[in-house]
Amino acid sequence: MIRLLWIRRMADAGIALDDIRDAFTTDTASTGAGRGGDGEGIAGVLERLEESLAEQEAELRRQRAAVRRMRAEGSRTGLLSDFVTERLKGLPEGSLRQADLDTLLVTERIFGPLGAALQAARFIALATHPALRAESDRVDDAEEALDDSVAVDDPRVAHVAAERHAFEGTLHAVIEESGMDEEDDALCDAWDALHPDSSDAGEGGEEGAGLGSGGREAGSMSVLEAIGKMPYDFSPARLRCMELAQELAARDVLRSDR
Repeated sequence: MIRLLWIRRMADAGIALDDIRDAFTTDTASTGAGRGGDGEGIAGVLERLEESLAEQEAELRRQRAAVRRMRAEGSRTGLLSDFVTERLKGLPEGSLRQADLDTLLVTERIFGPLGAALQAARFIALATHPALRAESDRVDDAEEALDDSVAVDDPRVAHVAAERHAFEGTLHAVIEESGMDEEDDALCDAWDALHPDSSDAGEGGEEGAGLGSGGREAGSMSVLEAIGKMPYDFSPARLRCMELAQELAARDVLRSDR
């Protein structure tokens, strides 16, 4: 009867039945060995239970802090890391679209917080320049119109590629004029200062092995694996358009290097 009361009390405390059984088995063995039944088995189980509860408590605190941050930043913005959201502060409310935040979230998942923070410059420029945003939408619509009914050698493909190239040049100029390119350099320096071990690991060291380039967590899928899993369904014409736009950008780089 006394043992049943102990079992009931331990079960009410959250101790698993298997652990209770092991505790009494250990305690009985200790008694048989002449140790006087001092409850060493039960004490060990209680110690493990306390450690487990402490871990659960710490995890709950972390989860509550994350939820509070999401509520403070906004449900979607709060999903991004502090390193990214810090750069987005000061933007007019509602100026960032859901698609912008979704893109940043995917970028952070693949390239880490630093990669997403650098990409944020693009969306900041679009959010603060309505005419630029309108032109971006127009070029996006033109690219989406290159569906499976359009042949890869259709003149529209090269035309849209030229429009994309021109738009990206304009966007880059706006970013430079606003000084955000200098902010990018400062962000990289700040990241290196916050995570010195990650840069050491990139040079072959073992320190900071928990973070990859840009803060990507160790053990997560690689960039190529992640990109391969993205649900791209671009038509051949649109893929060709992207290739042509990249070729135009590469030519500009070659000209600037001469």
